[in-house]
Amino acid sequence: MTKLNSTARRLGAALLLSTGLAGAAFAADKPLDGVTLTIASQNDQFAAVIAKLAPQFEEKTGATVKVDILDYGSLLTKTQADFVGHTKSYDMVTMDIVWAGQYADNGYSVDLTDWIKRDAAELQIDDIYPAALKYIGQYDGKQVAFPFAGYAAVMAYRKDLLDAAGIKVPETAEDFVEAAIKLTDPSKKIYGFVANGQKGAAVAQDWLQYNAQLGGSVLNAEGKPVLNSDANIASLKVYKELFDKAAPPGAVDYDWGGREESFRQGLVAMMETWSVGAPGYYDPSMSNIVDSVAITYTPVGKGLPPKFGFGGWGLAINNDIDEKKKEASWEFIKWLVSPPVHKEMNMLGAGSYIRKSTLADPELNAKYPFLPIIAKSFENADGDYRPRIPQYPEIQDLLGTAVNAVLVGGADPKAALDEAQKQAEKLF
Repeated sequence: MTKLNSTARRLGAALLLSTGLAGAAFAADKPLDGVTLTIASQNDQFAAVIAKLAPQFEEKTGATVKVDILDYGSLLTKTQADFVGHTKSYDMVTMDIVWAGQYADNGYSVDLTDWIKRDAAELQIDDIYPAALKYIGQYDGKQVAFPFAGYAAVMAYRKDLLDAAGIKVPETAEDFVEAAIKLTDPSKKIYGFVANGQKGAAVAQDWLQYNAQLGGSVLNAEGKPVLNSDANIASLKVYKELFDKAAPPGAVDYDWGGREESFRQGLVAMMETWSVGAPGYYDPSMSNIVDSVAITYTPVGKGLPPKFGFGGWGLAINNDIDEKKKEASWEFIKWLVSPPVHKEMNMLGAGSYIRKSTLADPELNAKYPFLPIIAKSFENADGDYRPRIPQYPEIQDLLGTAVNAVLVGGADPKAALDEAQKQAEKLF
């Protein structure tokens, strides 16, 4: 990335940081007055919170920030079209961890490497988990997005249902499957398990988490696709068994929203999920399980090492926009991830963590007792079980079709993954 031009230096000199509830407080003359920034945002919990906090940034700097909240598929489609068509509809994009290779390879977003180095003290980089910087936005020596929302793969469960059935919290994947089937009682509308089954990104991403815990992998040691490995076929059979014997009716059509809602409403005993959803389980305005929910680590297959799946989102700056907007976007990113604003964001239920100080904050821990689970996961994070390579979106599509065909159409797991492997090899 080129060095800041004189305009940027003047802007940087004018922006004065101070602490406080609203985070970074800028100069009184509002140096960004008249600038409008538009963010294309995934509709995770952080989206509404960012939109709620944005007026604080406008008050401090004069810049208006608009948040266009989109579902996963629409976000990917609309932003890809914006990048390829150079239409500059969006100034910033929430970038999924797995899009890093694609962004870097195509030059979609600004390489923030030099700016991060220059502003390391202001960003308090040492307070940010290394995994967040490594996995969210970093690829091939470029930092194509700055992390603002790190997620841990966790298992959420109903303490009351497990206690009533005399079942211990599963410590292995095999225990999880056995418990899920045992806890299922359709006559009481209680099901032991739920996961995404919907064709496309939803089912691909959920299955890949279980696949990793059972010893499967998308790539081999040489970086080539092995979608139809024996381990992957075996894990898909397990996934199919869970849907057949322990999932709520209609789960084959669930995406993240349907899965989360079924758990919050009390239909499900256990669910593997991203930690971003956990604040909602403790919110009585949306959850029926506030007094019985608990969060723990995801169980792995017997004899396998612990697996601390890591995911999340970064903010990427569109490489097509003008320099003034790039500079303003960077100021917004720094403001959003500043310790006071980051804490406020999570007090409001964003469930999006990158800072050690935030996860250790006493007030947040009193509100959300599962934060130590996230902290340990981040310290041992694995963000590459979904490979962050340029070909990942196409691989995800192939797996999203194959896994759904097994769940819905009764396709043979080996045959479905053999076909996906055949198509994946063409990408390499």
